[in-house]
Amino acid sequence: MLSDSYGRVATDLRVSLTDRCNLRCTYCMPPEGLEWLPKPELLTDDELLRLIRVGVTRLGIDEVRFTGGEPLLRRGLPGIIAGTTALSPRPRTALTTNGIGLARTAPALAEAGLDRVNVSLDTLDPVVFEKLARRRRLDDVLEGLSAASEAGLTPVKVNAVLMRDVNDHEAADLLRYCVERGYELRFIEQMPLDAQHGWRRDTMITADEILRRLEADFDLQPADGETRGSAPAELFHVRGLTFPDGREATVGVIGSVTRPFCGACDRVRLTADGQIRNCLFAREESDLRTPLREGATDDEIAERWTAAVAGKLPGHGIDDPGFLQPARPMSAIGG
Repeated sequence: MLSDSYGRVATDLRVSLTDRCNLRCTYCMPPEGLEWLPKPELLTDDELLRLIRVGVTRLGIDEVRFTGGEPLLRRGLPGIIAGTTALSPRPRTALTTNGIGLARTAPALAEAGLDRVNVSLDTLDPVVFEKLARRRRLDDVLEGLSAASEAGLTPVKVNAVLMRDVNDHEAADLLRYCVERGYELRFIEQMPLDAQHGWRRDTMITADEILRRLEADFDLQPADGETRGSAPAELFHVRGLTFPDGREATVGVIGSVTRPFCGACDRVRLTADGQIRNCLFAREESDLRTPLREGATDDEIAERWTAAVAGKLPGHGIDDPGFLQPARPMSAIGG
């Protein structure tokens, strides 16, 4: 098992396939983009699959989520998914994407065995979308969501970040839009993972504020009696709204900053260049790429991986006076 000294066991592997992205979201990177990782530093498809296999067959990983950057930019994605779902025991698989290109690729991803997708959607307004993402691609994202649902990549989950004085007035509209189409919406607090290091706690929209904005239009009831476990989202029933299949609508709020869930965290991250991160906000990484390329056995890789997770800190430390933002931005870490 991938256990740490606080009794947590990592079973959820987040695999970043690339640090590249075709959007330039203001809360992630500057308009000009970033200096991308050189191709020789990236893990090959075979190297990725070998590390995933070690995690699944030797270390207890039972869920694999593919992230980026934008994972749809990885040419070998269907093959990586197929190789992952062919493992025994078969892990659950998911993909976190900005949705651009999903309309074209959703059927192939489903055929490869992908179980479901999370799609980022912060606004329904094309003007606001361009302001946030610095690209005119809202229609592509909405088409991608529809294609994912039609391909059976369900439940389709939508991730939304509210930015003050930009899209924070759209909370209710986003919820109605998602419920009408059967998408499960999750609002996420903005986190200090932008490449510009411009995040400020005093201007971010907190989980409490998100809930207040939703409660102005909806009757929300905590999903009491439903075990949250290691799920990052606090789930709420939306009284009076139903999904197309008749179920009572729900909405989630992920308060990564103000309502941390570190005590139940079961995640570990593998970057596109082969580094293990035991926390999204970790300042240190453990290199698996070098021993992998130097001929390390699966047992040796598993031992390094186990040691990397064993040293996980009790929490992300954002509230600590000495907190330092990770050197890598979100696009280079993977969500």
